[in-house]
Amino acid sequence: MIFKLLGTGASVGVPSFFCECAACFEAVCEPNWVRSRSGAFIHTGKERILIDATPDLRSQLLRERISVIDYVFMTHWHYDHFAGLGELEFYVKLVRKAPIALFLPPSAEGEFRAAFPFLEDVFDIGFWNFGKAHTFHGLELTPLQAVHGIETAGFLCESKKSLAYFPDTARLTPDVAARLHGIDYWVGDATFNGRNWMEQSHMNIDQMIEQGNEIEARCIVPTHLSMHYDTPVTNRELSAAFKKYENVTLSYDGIEFELS
Repeated sequence: MIFKLLGTGASVGVPSFFCECAACFEAVCEPNWVRSRSGAFIHTGKERILIDATPDLRSQLLRERISVIDYVFMTHWHYDHFAGLGELEFYVKLVRKAPIALFLPPSAEGEFRAAFPFLEDVFDIGFWNFGKAHTFHGLELTPLQAVHGIETAGFLCESKKSLAYFPDTARLTPDVAARLHGIDYWVGDATFNGRNWMEQSHMNIDQMIEQGNEIEARCIVPTHLSMHYDTPVTNRELSAAFKKYENVTLSYDGIEFELS
């Protein structure tokens, strides 16, 4: 039972084509620190579940040697999380030969059909609902409310170990925080370093770690890292800063968490 982060960057990615900050320079010099847009993948041992389809999806799947997708869950309908859906068209038409079950936010149906009318036969459209679990082989996957301006879910993954994946959210609502109390892995939005430009929809690194400690997560994994804003920060600098914590792990594209 593997949970993998396909991407760990925010909407602009690292490096960005327009940026020459220290974080982008580091990623150019050390490709292991390239951060593609945030998405995730779960392999239950039987089913293969994609969470979000980023603009970088093709390169993410190639990098991780993932050739089978059985289900797709969308956290929300923002470009950096849905733009890669079209990458699955010819996988379905040429190999799979059957639509993939795609679970959208209920409010996003019209936007999906407007953006991807040519994918109507590629996906079997369904919708997630907050608090309603989806059961797979040895795994329960439950969408919980995130705070991100539009209808957005984070996903609680429960097997022998538990993981909460909230790539886009401000501070958690009290009821969701209570539901996640004592979780094994808190993988959450840490978009900003320093000043948080978007307090109503994102967290900065310090807020994300504080939220993890408040819910007493055993392991805290900041993701959706812009690395550029408000103050550019390198991975070397973050690694050094995280040494003061016993329970914080620096994420990177392709990092895996064992849930079984």
